[in-house]
Amino acid sequence: MGNADYVFPSTNAECARRVAIPPPQPFVKSLKYNLKETFFPDDPLRQFKNQPTSRRFVLGIKYFLPIFDWAPSYTFEFLRSDFIAGITIASLAIPQGISYAKLANLPPILGLYSSFIPPLVYAMMGSSRDLAVGTVAVASLLTASMLGNEVNANENPKLYLHLAFTATFFAGVFQASLGLLRLGFIVDFLSHATIIGFMAGAATVVILQQLKGILGLDHFTHSTDLVSVLRSVFSQTHQSKRKPRFFWVSAMAPLTSVILGSILVYLTHAEKHGVQVIGHLKKGLNPPSFADLVFVSPYLSTAIKTGIITGVIALAEGIAVGRSFAMFKNYHIDGNKEMIAFGTMNIVGSCTSCYLTTGPFSRSAVNFNAGCKTAVSNIVMAVAVMVTLLFLTPLFHYTPLVVLSSIIISAMLGLIDYEAAIHLWTVDKFDFIVCISAYAGVVFCSVEIGLVVAVAISLLRLLLFVARPKTFILGNIPNSMIYRNVEQYTNTSSVPGVLILEIDAPIYFANASYLRERIARWVDEEEDKLKSSGETSLQYVILDMGAVGNIDTSGISMLEEVKKVMDRRELKLVLANPGAEVTKKLNKSKLIEKIGQEWMYLTVGEAVGACNFMLHTGKPDPLKEESEAYNKV
Repeated sequence: MGNADYVFPSTNAECARRVAIPPPQPFVKSLKYNLKETFFPDDPLRQFKNQPTSRRFVLGIKYFLPIFDWAPSYTFEFLRSDFIAGITIASLAIPQGISYAKLANLPPILGLYSSFIPPLVYAMMGSSRDLAVGTVAVASLLTASMLGNEVNANENPKLYLHLAFTATFFAGVFQASLGLLRLGFIVDFLSHATIIGFMAGAATVVILQQLKGILGLDHFTHSTDLVSVLRSVFSQTHQSKRKPRFFWVSAMAPLTSVILGSILVYLTHAEKHGVQVIGHLKKGLNPPSFADLVFVSPYLSTAIKTGIITGVIALAEGIAVGRSFAMFKNYHIDGNKEMIAFGTMNIVGSCTSCYLTTGPFSRSAVNFNAGCKTAVSNIVMAVAVMVTLLFLTPLFHYTPLVVLSSIIISAMLGLIDYEAAIHLWTVDKFDFIVCISAYAGVVFCSVEIGLVVAVAISLLRLLLFVARPKTFILGNIPNSMIYRNVEQYTNTSSVPGVLILEIDAPIYFANASYLRERIARWVDEEEDKLKSSGETSLQYVILDMGAVGNIDTSGISMLEEVKKVMDRRELKLVLANPGAEVTKKLNKSKLIEKIGQEWMYLTVGEAVGACNFMLHTGKPDPLKEESEAYNKV
């Protein structure tokens, strides 16, 4: 970058356009607009405008129960596809449900209960066509870990079961509340990198936990960290699997394993020779469990904490999975609707002997690949599970636990996405650190600690973005009025006597002090460079405010201090391209009067043109010259 060959493009600096100050708006109107933009960016009430009352009622029913929206256009072709998909995911849901219930230290039958009622609720309320609802390993592990810290599932199984129902109830209330209050952005604090690391860490822990079933160990730790699990394995002297590629093989393999394993145990009477089996599963549909919810101390806080944490994780996974498959089929799902649907199905589930459910990736992928068209595939799956509950549960008596452990391990390997971790390293090293921190926290400490560490690092990064925004020196691209970052565009030319800085973030109390010091340093470095090269001394400092979306009182005070410093150094502060919100606040604070409206320009090009005009004409009062120019017109 240099200024020796700099030729400023011709412009009529005297007729530069003024920066307009937005007209004042009533506080109520401004507040209403801000609230709408914060909580209703998708404007869900738009469809109700200018509609009669009866039509609004119908639209309201369709909004909260989307099944009434798509059901009238449902066809036999759709039913055939959904039936095949539903039967396919049922063959996966039944063995997985039993396995994940064991992972959560709950009776295996709860896995089947949780694959019956919640999918029916979601089919009526959900907006995704591809999401297959059911229990998930990570939420099961979290439930076992967090509730197990307070109540031993073996010593007090009844209380543990009731707390699981209560945690599911609070998870549902929390999820539905986020949707109703339009607070879904809270889930966004679980970044993509956090979820990758957390899921991989949880999958590793789940796989290690299954060593109990694989090795047939009677005594095993309830802790979820790597050291405790390995200690349990190597302290006992007790005495594998492949991932199929075709979706139907993946779906049928677990059920096939269960059937073959059960037949083998039955024929050989292996349960009498040390092979652990599921045992008795009672027939019948979900019994009511509302009376079992625990709303008294000392366990209420544990149930609430478990419900909120597992609820957030379930939401993040379910919405991410739903959006991924919606993108493939080019349709839109409403995140807040999904939260209401998840919350409702978990509230209903907690009252019907179910524990936490969401939209697991493996089951949804099978549903998608099986050709599902609508949420009817969930209804078909639920009916298949209902038939199993009514007539087929005795067939699972001889199912060996080692098969269930293998099913869980098979499902968990898909959650260790090392390719995604490598991609994070390639694209963003900090995201990779977040991912690895989440993984290490889960594997070496606990699931909760890993989650907290990952979220804390993500928030720290967010705070660093806010507290340390980027500032750039801008230069002129030759033969144009365009000014860009000199580091990105190395062929730019500096403007003699003018320093152009771009502030790339809103100015708040958290970064005001940093920006003041950073601007001063840019000025010092520019003056030192000009002195050493013998070029034109610095006369003007232009701040490009185009990326400054907002400013608070601390930011305004910072600009006032910068203005005073520039005055003492006999430099002129010029503002370019301030936004409406920033201009409004600068005007109310009287800062525009101090800077002078004649020193505020719509573009960097006009600001540089005005400064260049003053430097070459020696006219110190641009307002006077501008007034004279306007009077001539």
